[in-house]
Amino acid sequence: MRDYNRILHSSAYRRLKHKTQVFPAPSNDHICTRIEHVNLVASVSQNISKFLGLNTELVQAISVGHDLGHAPFGHVGENILNELSQKEIGSNFWHEKNSLRIVDEFETLEDPTGKHENLNLTYAVRDGIVCHCGEIDENGLYPRSENINLENINKASAFPPYTWEACVVKISDKIAYLGRDIEDAIMLRILSWRQQRELGQIIRKFSPARIKEINNTVVLHELITNLCSNSNPEVGIRLSERGFEIMTSLKDFNYKHIYFHDRLSNYKFFAQLIVKSIYQTLKQFYSRYKTQSNIEKAINLYPLLIRTFMDWLDKYSNTIKHQSLTRKIYSNKILYNLKNKKEYLEAILDFISGMTDNFAIRVYDELITF
Repeated sequence: MRDYNRILHSSAYRRLKHKTQVFPAPSNDHICTRIEHVNLVASVSQNISKFLGLNTELVQAISVGHDLGHAPFGHVGENILNELSQKEIGSNFWHEKNSLRIVDEFETLEDPTGKHENLNLTYAVRDGIVCHCGEIDENGLYPRSENINLENINKASAFPPYTWEACVVKISDKIAYLGRDIEDAIMLRILSWRQQRELGQIIRKFSPARIKEINNTVVLHELITNLCSNSNPEVGIRLSERGFEIMTSLKDFNYKHIYFHDRLSNYKFFAQLIVKSIYQTLKQFYSRYKTQSNIEKAINLYPLLIRTFMDWLDKYSNTIKHQSLTRKIYSNKILYNLKNKKEYLEAILDFISGMTDNFAIRVYDELITF
């Protein structure tokens, strides 16, 4: 419960309600945002863990923290940051690892003396966060047996989770997004009548006579009850063979008809323009000994961007202001040496990854306003 409360009170969790899940329609209350997806994963995994007799508090903590590292503009933004990260600093950006970095290094809470300290979450929660993603290509999830250094994981889906609870969150993540993405696609009229008919044929494989309408509730109910009925320590967290076939078919359907739909193409260009413009603007300020002064000189041109970026650097790098405030306010880890170009560029990427969609758009508007 301690870890759950610490994550719930973090600024990264609050920002999720302003980040895109799949479709760029935050003004439409019916379109799923990142926070709605997180809450849905928490609900699904809570129901499953209760039925299976697992630690529901651990499941809740992993659930609310599993997507804290998502970039603005959803998976589109994640792909853009990954491209920049590979090119500029030679490393991959993926939201599971970024989520672990956020809870380990970025997020802070005030202690009783007023100092900001890192969250210091338990191993089980941190493991569930960094190992939550990856497609499930085989039916039956089992926790791994070895305790590994989570910071050394450098590739998505490299390891299964360490606990049964984290396995539940991993498959709940898939269950939660499949049905909701379909429901949003239908609402936005992305799916044609023929595609909806194809979808109906997939869903009705569960129970042809009983299912009359295709929506998120139907998908959730059928997959959750199927999983609870077929899981045990001997066979793992699993669906029936038919249930697994249905889930795989739904995933294939979403990738074929939704995630690469033509209507999302302009949105991808829009997100790319915003993220890369912000990155290039901040990158130009680097000079080994004058980076901080170069940034500060631009405050009149870009007050919102410069003020918030300097706040970021003051908290996580070796700026003069950080050194003066350390004893009074900050007791978190120092992450960047501004004389090191690679670390400065990493600071920019980390700063952008924490932005909400709307904040990134406001910053971009500032960049192009004269």
